[in-house]
Amino acid sequence: MGEAATVLRGELRSLVKEQIPPDFLGAFTDDPADLEVAQSFSRLLAERGLLCAAWPEEFGGRGASVWEQTAVREEMWAHHEPRGAQYMGVNWVGPTIMRHGTEEQQRKHLPPIARGEVIWCQGFSEPDAGSDLASLRTSARRDGDGWLVSGQKIWTSYATMAQWCFLLVRTSREERKQQGLTVFLLPMSDPGIEVRPIRAMLGPHHLNEVFFDGVRATEADVLGTVGDGWRVVQEVLAFERVGIARYARCERLLMAAPEVLGDRWETLPAELRGRWTRMLIHSRRARLLAYQVLSLQSSGRVAPADAAVYRIAVTRLDQESAAVLSEIATFAAADDEPDRRFRRAVEDHWKYAHAATVASGSIEMQRILLARSLLASA
Repeated sequence: MGEAATVLRGELRSLVKEQIPPDFLGAFTDDPADLEVAQSFSRLLAERGLLCAAWPEEFGGRGASVWEQTAVREEMWAHHEPRGAQYMGVNWVGPTIMRHGTEEQQRKHLPPIARGEVIWCQGFSEPDAGSDLASLRTSARRDGDGWLVSGQKIWTSYATMAQWCFLLVRTSREERKQQGLTVFLLPMSDPGIEVRPIRAMLGPHHLNEVFFDGVRATEADVLGTVGDGWRVVQEVLAFERVGIARYARCERLLMAAPEVLGDRWETLPAELRGRWTRMLIHSRRARLLAYQVLSLQSSGRVAPADAAVYRIAVTRLDQESAAVLSEIATFAAADDEPDRRFRRAVEDHWKYAHAATVASGSIEMQRILLARSLLASA
């Protein structure tokens, strides 16, 4: 990654140690203080030019390399994402607006993201259009010089706290279902938008239903070209799937296990320690796959199939490492504070690992996407 990324990584670790409580497990727990910790930390990163380090300076970044931004992603996810929901705006909403937005949209939306002042949610999945996203039914119909948006989205993370929604809707019926889709950037404060939380084991704020009842949108709210939303979203998903450095948390927890257990590590079954070693290898394989995709993206190529390869590998890593770590955690002491923190962190990882199967596109759809790519190139 280079010396600059190494120095940055050290700076980030110092900031996390100084600013984040040692038992922090993410912003979206039952304790509202955890969300405020994340929001405050995001503002601190923004003040230091670290929240959107790789963004151009005119958009609020500092023009850092993609590898420095990768170091930020890795350190944040390894430490239970102390940026909270900000990663969504940083990783893919902002870059997509840079690529497809008008100058007015860029001036309006990018500086607040770079300052850590705004939270975005993603209006993609629907009750009958999850993995098959192009089958969505939420629509926008022409009304004078604007549009009226109606329909329902589901599994929408952070919708209860978001100020803006990156929304994919159908604006026309075409021969292919991937055609006639359009992206709108809509304020969540519109009275025609209703959010209903869905309780889940991941905690509050993560999953929601969102209903749109005649929400008025204008041409200024359209991102890109009307009817060309599918191409925009394919780029979005490629950035999103590699933007979360899930392997970094796996590796950090795996490396913490021998340190936490100390002398007890040698009493673990040899078979369990062998599986632990295999998970470390898999975490580093996932890291290299992520770097390959990032290299392609930084050269201007967005490759959904390459992102799918990474997504398959990191999802399997998530789940298999969670199983190994859960077994290791049973050897942790019940009355020791570092052991207790380790067990809680492993439990949190286990929860996310199960959700990873369907988040950002199910693992089955990633395999189909990869297979189609291989057949097309054969």
